[in-house]
Amino acid sequence: MSWRRGWISVFLFTLAMINYVDRVALSVASHSISEEFGLSKIAMGYLFSSFLWTYLLCLLPMGILVDRFGSRALNAVGIAVWSAATMLTGAAWSFGTLIATRLAMGVGEATTFPTGGRVVREWIPARERGLTNAIFMAGTQAGPAVGALIVAWIVSRMGWRGSFLVVGAVGFVWLVAWLVWYDVPERVRWLGREERDKILRERDADTEALTRRSGSSRVLDLLGTRTMWGLALANGCAVYTQYLFLTWLPSYLQETRHLDVVKTGLFTAVPYAGAAVLGIVLGRVSDRILTHDAVGQGRRRSMDVVMMLSSAVILFTPFVDSTIVILALFTLSLTGIATAISLNFSLVNDLLRSAEDSGKAMSILIVGGNVFGILAPIVTGYVIEWTGSYNWAFGIAGLLLVTGATIMLTMTRSPIEIESSRMGAAGPA
Repeated sequence: MSWRRGWISVFLFTLAMINYVDRVALSVASHSISEEFGLSKIAMGYLFSSFLWTYLLCLLPMGILVDRFGSRALNAVGIAVWSAATMLTGAAWSFGTLIATRLAMGVGEATTFPTGGRVVREWIPARERGLTNAIFMAGTQAGPAVGALIVAWIVSRMGWRGSFLVVGAVGFVWLVAWLVWYDVPERVRWLGREERDKILRERDADTEALTRRSGSSRVLDLLGTRTMWGLALANGCAVYTQYLFLTWLPSYLQETRHLDVVKTGLFTAVPYAGAAVLGIVLGRVSDRILTHDAVGQGRRRSMDVVMMLSSAVILFTPFVDSTIVILALFTLSLTGIATAISLNFSLVNDLLRSAEDSGKAMSILIVGGNVFGILAPIVTGYVIEWTGSYNWAFGIAGLLLVTGATIMLTMTRSPIEIESSRMGAAGPA
């Protein structure tokens, strides 16, 4: 049997990678931008956070839209909007216009993970979700790794404005490939019959359920389950640290390790690249050690807890002087974060009993994450401004990771099962 469904992992990986290249571009160029516009640490914190304001507001609507209209069209619109916004960032002439382009970017990027979760549910057999989601999340680590190197090099040659024009244009190349080759497995012509039958048989959802239009009111039903809240809160504790790294790591390296922009890009890339590779390996492990019954019972949560606790090693950052050891700690922490978040994505689909609600459930998970994520750049800016140090910034993040592991262990032990799905009803259209 061929494994052409592997191309779906390629699409998801590159989608997430481009998404995060565009996110990290501002962080790598932040020194040049803050100097040109005379911005304080607190102002930079708000600028780093700003794309998350609209991103957060749009996540649930995007989850509802993907369940109504499918992932193909919504993904296409999303990447077109955020890529255009990224390119326009290079034309900003004030702090206000920088904020405006980041807000537009947030609207476009809000499509990525609800549609990605839907794609996994449509295409991937249940026992392969851990690997597929790990590859998807590896794109969120590969993006900063590749982006840090490329953006740093472009900034050193063309200035910060040129870097946004170049990385924004890449999204339109991906868009063409998506429109040419992607569709659901029932319709694509490049998929063999035997593999198509395997996907439809083992994805734990029939075609009717996935194409059924479930109403927006079911968001409230999902929010009525303890497990959905547990997953969303635990995801938030991991995402807080993810955004601490994504927004402030280049500044930390420049200010405390006294690196130039090119070396900053290299030292930012190293822990992200390591996390991307290790995250895929750990995702594969999570699939190999689970039986089909264990998947449905949410047994991935145990590995999720271990990953969040391992990520909490950043608590030791203030006590380490060696740059090499710091990079090792960051690599371990980023690996734990990436793996925990990918396991959260898998757990949502493992525990969700109504396949037609997968986009909405994924949106709730991501909203939970980004409520915390939206605070990370701002809180960090204030902490640095008030204390003159990054120490407490890492301390807060580490304590949240321990809290998230506790929530995961105690609040996610039941299926995400709402009354209408148990009775076989579709919910209002």
